[in-house]
Amino acid sequence: MSSKKTGYLLGVVAGAGIVTAAMAGAGMRLPAAQAETPYLIKASTAPIFAPPPGAPLSFADIFDKVSPAVVSINVTSKVDASALRRQIPGLPFDIVPRGAPDEDGEGGDNNAAPIGKGQPRLPTQQSSGSGFFISSDGYIVTNNHVVENADTIKVVLKDERELDAVVIGRDEGTDLAVIKVKGSNFTYVDFENSAKPRVGDWVIAVGNPFGLGGTATAGIISAYGRDIGETFVDYIQIDAPINRGNSGGPTFDIYGRVIGVNTAIFSPTGGSVGIGFAIPADVAETITKQLIAGGKVARGYIGATIQNFTSEMAEAQGLAGQKGAIVADLVPGGPSAKAGLQPGDVVVSVNGVTVRTSSELTREVAKARAGDVLKLDVIRDGKRRVIEVRSGTRPSEAQLAANDNRNQGGDDAGPGAVTPKNPVVAGMSLAPLDEATRRRIGLDAGVRGAVVISLDQSSDAAAKGLRKDDVIVRAGDRDVASASDVAAAVDAAKKAGRPSILVGVHRQGRTLFLPIKVSG
Repeated sequence: MSSKKTGYLLGVVAGAGIVTAAMAGAGMRLPAAQAETPYLIKASTAPIFAPPPGAPLSFADIFDKVSPAVVSINVTSKVDASALRRQIPGLPFDIVPRGAPDEDGEGGDNNAAPIGKGQPRLPTQQSSGSGFFISSDGYIVTNNHVVENADTIKVVLKDERELDAVVIGRDEGTDLAVIKVKGSNFTYVDFENSAKPRVGDWVIAVGNPFGLGGTATAGIISAYGRDIGETFVDYIQIDAPINRGNSGGPTFDIYGRVIGVNTAIFSPTGGSVGIGFAIPADVAETITKQLIAGGKVARGYIGATIQNFTSEMAEAQGLAGQKGAIVADLVPGGPSAKAGLQPGDVVVSVNGVTVRTSSELTREVAKARAGDVLKLDVIRDGKRRVIEVRSGTRPSEAQLAANDNRNQGGDDAGPGAVTPKNPVVAGMSLAPLDEATRRRIGLDAGVRGAVVISLDQSSDAAAKGLRKDDVIVRAGDRDVASASDVAAAVDAAKKAGRPSILVGVHRQGRTLFLPIKVSG
């Protein structure tokens, strides 16, 4: 399985189930003297210090209690043909391994025998993860990335029974999935949502690292609310070692209750370095109930591209200290466009709930059902207003990713093209949009603005990542129709004593807002 995010191994690092041993939950008791204060035991040769109060003597009772509910999940899937190709740095062509199909779907050696003429059989791969029963009749929770490409799924129980499983539902947004095996009277565990362990409390993980089923590791909760770049989850950070094959396993508290589902580790090497991340139980329980009920998760959707409203953006807009999410773009004909939301609007609350980041806005919107009315408190041109948006249904993550990655760009101007002299504003040489430019860069007819012809590489605009053929569609509090609009916005920022100006940059079908410093 591949890494979903630089530095974070999601899914490759099969989430380890964390089993936390609690002496109180296991019926164990500390000696009275130990319960009061650490004490010194005299030995024959050297002093031995007893554990301090709160430190368990053993996790064995907890492991015995919960381990029958934890399973190993073995998956067989076909190899993606594109993944078989690899390129050696410095060579202008791909290397295709023996047995892989060529560009036309032909080829391969005898190890990839064709199913039919021109239809080679792709090689298969095996992978493994972890999971746990949440009901006596065979429902199992795991990670989506463990089973998303599965042709066959085998579940191995603690008593070494091997059962076939089928996928009930998957949710890419939280990386959770539910699978099911036939049978009854399975040992299962419960999610814990009321008694929340503190940072520093013990946890224990049981899972299938490196195919070694029934493995237990222990540690503590290191932090709550970790943002590792995923939209719908604030993760629990734990230090109990989890490795490849632990994905989808449970995180247990010291009473044997599930407080999270292990999903990722932070690792520069691919192995555990003591930083792991688990999906909180309240999120996992809500999602798994929806998957069992309907096989999928429905979320609210307003049809807007948003980004964090940073402190530099706020300063550029004269809104120092303001948090929120800025609207970068709208889906044509989508709920936000119909409601009158505009690019450059800063959303600061949804239905009275304050939002400080784009992730918080997305999560609040996602709670809505299709047809619900969302009251967005926005700042536009320095003034607050309320915009009511009727929620739609959020498309799948795959559909959203396909839209985000669409490329509407064209080729650069050919040799001998003449670049006319154009006004330079904040280090950007800007030109009007004509039909030839629109065709060359693949720009929709409805997009208005000024196109970047060249950049002063020492400018802040270049440092922020602007490049040739970007289109400036908004500057400060005004829409842009020409370079003069950008120049006017820069002059207004200077007169107001602001160090930067917020510009909307349209590139390859998407708009992004960036704060650009203005010269003194």
